[in-house]
This record gives sequence, C-alpha cells and structure tokens, in this order.
Amino acid sequence: MYIGVPTEVKPGENRVGLVPAGVRSLVAAGHQVGIQMGAGKGAGIEDAAYVEAGAKLVEDAKKLWEKAEMVVKVKEPIASEYPLMREGQIIYAYFHLAAVPELAKALVESKAIAVAYETIQLANGCLPLLRPMSEIAGKMAIQVGARCLERRQGGKGILLGGVPGVRRGKVAILGAGSVGLSAAKVAHGMGAQVSILDTNVMRLVYIDDVFNGALTTLAANPDNISLAIKEADLVVGAILLPGAKAPRLVTREQLSMMGAGSVIVDVSVDQGGCFETTKATTHESPTYVVDGIVHYGVSNMPGAVPQSSTYALTNVTTPYALLLANHGAVEAAKIYADLALGLNSLNGHIVYEPVAEAVNLPFRPWREAV
Repeated sequence: MYIGVPTEVKPGENRVGLVPAGVRSLVAAGHQVGIQMGAGKGAGIEDAAYVEAGAKLVEDAKKLWEKAEMVVKVKEPIASEYPLMREGQIIYAYFHLAAVPELAKALVESKAIAVAYETIQLANGCLPLLRPMSEIAGKMAIQVGARCLERRQGGKGILLGGVPGVRRGKVAILGAGSVGLSAAKVAHGMGAQVSILDTNVMRLVYIDDVFNGALTTLAANPDNISLAIKEADLVVGAILLPGAKAPRLVTREQLSMMGAGSVIVDVSVDQGGCFETTKATTHESPTYVVDGIVHYGVSNMPGAVPQSSTYALTNVTTPYALLLANHGAVEAAKIYADLALGLNSLNGHIVYEPVAEAVNLPFRPWREAV
C-alpha cells in the first residue's frame, strides 16, 4: 500500500502523522511511504530523518493525496482538503465529526473511508488513541488556565497555588476521565484547591484513592455543577462521549454565578464543548470573553507542544496504521473489533451511530456498508 503523510494545514497545528520509526515499520512490512516535504518540521523532525527511514519526499500535497491509498494525518481534513478525498481512500486521523457536520457530508459524498483515532475502543472501554492527547490536553488546561487568570490576560489576577496568608485558587474539573485526571494532577501539584465532578461514582472513588482524599469529589448533577462553578476561579470542561456531541452542562445564564475574570478552559471543544458559550478558537487567538468570563477554546491544544504530542500520539497510532496497511480497512475491521469501532464512514455511509445522530445523517452498520 502507498501511504501518504501530508503537512497539517489546520491553523496552529505542528504535529505530524508519522515519525521516522513508524515509517521504518511500514517500509519493513513492504509498504511505500510518501512524506510531504517539511511535514515534520514543526515537531522537530527533519526531512532527512524520514528519507533515512525509507520514505520518499513529495513536494506537493495534491500529488501526495492523489497517489495515497491511505492518508495518515493528525487532525481532520479541513475544507481545502475535501476535494482531495476520494472513493476507497483510507483517511486515518482525528475526525471529531460531531462538531464538523460539513466534513461528515464531504466524506459521504467522496465515499472515502474515515478511520477515526478517537473512536477506536478496547473491550474495557479504553480509547487508546485518544488517551495520550487527553493527558496532554488535561495538563495543558491547567497551564493555560493559570496564565489566563493573570490580570493582563483578563483574569482575576489570582495565583492558583496561592502564597502563605493568601487563599489558593479554586479549580473545578467537569469530568474525571483521562483529561480530568491529568488536569487534577497538575492543579493539585500547583497547590490549587481542586474539585472534580463525574457521573461515575466508582471513578470518583478511584480519584479519591489516588489523591488520598486531597481533592473534593462530587457527583455531576445540576446542583453540584452549579455549586462548583460558582466557587471556582478556573473551570475545566473534560467531558467525552465517544464520537458524540458533548453535552451542554453549563448554560450562559449560569455564567452569572461566576466572578468576573474567572476562566473556562473547554477541552471538550473538539466535540462541540460542554459550555453553552464555547466556540472553537486557535493558538493564534485562543481566548474570548463572554459576560466577563475568559474562555479558552483551542480545539487542538496538544498542537502547542508538537514534539511531545507527536511522539506520544504515534506511539499508539502506528500499530493500527500497520494493521490497516497490511489488511485494508474492511478486512482489518473484520479481524480487530477495536479497530472496527474506528470506522466512521465507509462507501458513502456514516457507520458510527453516535456520529450519525450528531450530524443528522443516516446510520448504516459498517458490515452492511461493505
């Protein structure tokens, strides 16, 4: 199979779909790999390293897409790339289609095969290709939130860790999954007063054990959410329903409960966000203010640390890329149930039900769409 790795074109995105080690694995299995010139530069990887690993350099993205039987990316194709997608071509990337219905329609029209990192799921419910980026985004949420709390950024002017004789900052985290746990580790490590909310009480038991009772754990019901955001200086949205649109847990009306200069970092923005006032932003212009509350809504947060995130991501995506290259998408799905859950579009059909519901398109089971 010919595998193409184009330069990411989403604003602020400097990650790359494969590192040289991944190229070496694919070439050793008998595949060809084309890398767009400069694709790895943002992640600190020079073209020469790819050539040494066995890749061929391609100058033009359009030519790469035309030749590639499988395109390996990080972020979803944007509008300028829609015309490059074609029937039967495997596109292996983060898609988060619930938040981009226009891309879902373009995939249906092109009959391309979308294999989404974020919906590949193990039997135990783990999302192995989402987890490392969730961990990075969770840690970054506190890092950028602390910065946004600075007065010159529009925040309250509060130091999360406080100092002797002055209160510590208060952080509320909505969701106790990989994002929430990582955010809690950093916030607690900085000395903040942390509350974490989730609907899964057993997950809260686990969090309580991990932190030896140092965090406040709350069941995520409307009353507790209102209480938590009212008291918080920084609120982190860390909700994920695989493939589906994020539930709106905080309304604009509830913003009035928060003090002016409080900060919201909505990591759920990839799936539409869990705050009514969430909108996607970029690393170049990451924040906006609604009713005195600073909002941070960058939809590709790990792109700010591309070297760390590229290697963390490709550690988990490359083995599945090898399966797709060796077997093709359909045969690989028949063999590996976890990979089958990654199929989002196939032969002009949306084949992942939560996505179909979110984008208001017909759903068809992937086996029927073959």
